[in-house]
Amino acid sequence: MYSFDQLNLSNDSLKILKGLKFENPTPIQEKVIPVALQGNDVMGTAQTGSGKTLSYILPIVEKLRKNVNDKFLILAPTRELSEQVFSVAKIFLGHGKPFKAINLIGGKGIFSQINQLKKNPQIIIGTPGRINDLLERKSFSLSKCSIVVLDEMDRMLDMGFGYQVDKIMKQVNKNRQMIMLSATIPAQIRKVSSKYLNNPVNISIENNDVIETNIKQKVIKTIPNEKVNELINQIDQRKGSILIFAKTKIGVDKLVKKLKANSVKASALHGGMRQNKRSKIMQNFRDERFRILVATDIASRGLDVPHIEHIINYDMPQAPEDFIHRIGRTARAGSVGEAVSFLTQKDTRIWRSIERLLNKKEFKKKKGNSKYENNPELKHKKRGRSRNKKKVGGRN
Repeated sequence: MYSFDQLNLSNDSLKILKGLKFENPTPIQEKVIPVALQGNDVMGTAQTGSGKTLSYILPIVEKLRKNVNDKFLILAPTRELSEQVFSVAKIFLGHGKPFKAINLIGGKGIFSQINQLKKNPQIIIGTPGRINDLLERKSFSLSKCSIVVLDEMDRMLDMGFGYQVDKIMKQVNKNRQMIMLSATIPAQIRKVSSKYLNNPVNISIENNDVIETNIKQKVIKTIPNEKVNELINQIDQRKGSILIFAKTKIGVDKLVKKLKANSVKASALHGGMRQNKRSKIMQNFRDERFRILVATDIASRGLDVPHIEHIINYDMPQAPEDFIHRIGRTARAGSVGEAVSFLTQKDTRIWRSIERLLNKKEFKKKKGNSKYENNPELKHKKRGRSRNKKKVGGRN
């Protein structure tokens, strides 16, 4: 196993890594950092939670230390991921140094961002929509950009940012270095890679080993009218932080109200909220001021909260790959986590696709690993709660 000392990093970076108690790079960091430092284009694939952010932040910071006039662009699909990348960049840029980074995302005052751009930050981080908007206003230029990072590119395409990314790339220096990272490599990603990258080094880290060894999985068959009651049962059985995924914004809000009606404290997170509120909720969750967060798939990428112990898929995701991203929110940095998935009859098709993605024909009970719990008649099952709560019914 490599240590960071073997990756030709500066003493400044090594000192910061040591302060963070990071001794050994993750597999994606070990492979991407040396290649990126050599100036090669990179196409990297690894699951969420594998440490992709540091794999490009460190090469960028190293190059910036050598040339303070260099410019760098990092594109992320969501505001939450962009904020996370920004927070990591600030740690490695240090205090009192002539290095500046800026986070350009929607939901924040655009005129304030324009004023910050006048301070000439070297590292520009943001979402495609806001970056493209500011470029159209001619608020800054990418003509001298030396490295472009496209993080979670598969998600950017899923969210419809392909056109905006293309417009942004047309304004970037043609001799730039490219680092494209993705959790999956569908055909679209290969097409984008051939369009933007020049003879890239392809790096792929398999994710099944991490999923099978670090995440205990449990599947509960249920019926729609009993999902809320079963969810409360599952919450009662667990300690620690819980992240619950629902399919829609309305679904998230309704579920939080039903939980609160049963004296279960929970907060909501989805794209329909103002950015300041989303940021505050995320910070409070990181600070463990509450333990249950109900969210849409906006939280399946860019949510780095090490203390999340349990993931509950209240609604199944629309795409099998999103299942990987969701459960990747737990078992961070080598820890152990648990993923519970609620399965109704209408979820059969998507679940089969998820099984194929995980290379499993069926969920069987494994030693200390997976548990398949079949509860087809939950409406006849007593909840067994000691508290006197209001019964919840209706469609969910």
